Amino acid sequence: MKTILTIAALPLFFASCAQQSLTGDSYSRSEAGQAQTVQRGRITSIRYVKIEGNSTGGMILGGVAGGVLGNQVGGGAGRTLATIGGAGLGAAAGSHVGKEVGSRQGIEVEVRLDGNGGSLSVTQEVNPNEPFYRGDRVRVLYNGGRARVSH
Repeated sequence: MKTILTIAALPLFFASCAQQSLTGDSYSRSEAGQAQTVQRGRITSIRYVKIEGNSTGGMILGGVAGGVLGNQVGGGAGRTLATIGGAGLGAAAGSHVGKEVGSRQGIEVEVRLDGNGGSLSVTQEVNPNEPFYRGDRVRVLYNGGRARVSH
């Protein structure tokens, strides 16, 4: 039974690790073909940031594995405490591992929009094929709740 639970949790872990790309030139299937608002401007500031990964899958898998291992210790009330403690420690460790494994290098791009459009900042994953520099002319594309910067 314990082995079955651990194996059943694996797809959840791998699904949470499969993050969609956050670069300015990547679109999900649902975004393709959707109209976007486009504004033009000039980059005024660039800052490199870390985009943290998703910790949910790691937390689930770590909790299950920790609980299974904790259940192997002792008997009676001691076994119950070891199972609960193992699940808690496993979930915490799995959450941390999930965040680190899924982390990506990001870039925060501040753009002064043409006209009286003001300024905005967009954070996206670094794309080595599209470097940004202060002073570059760029497009800011809006699609629902997501914004992208591209040349």
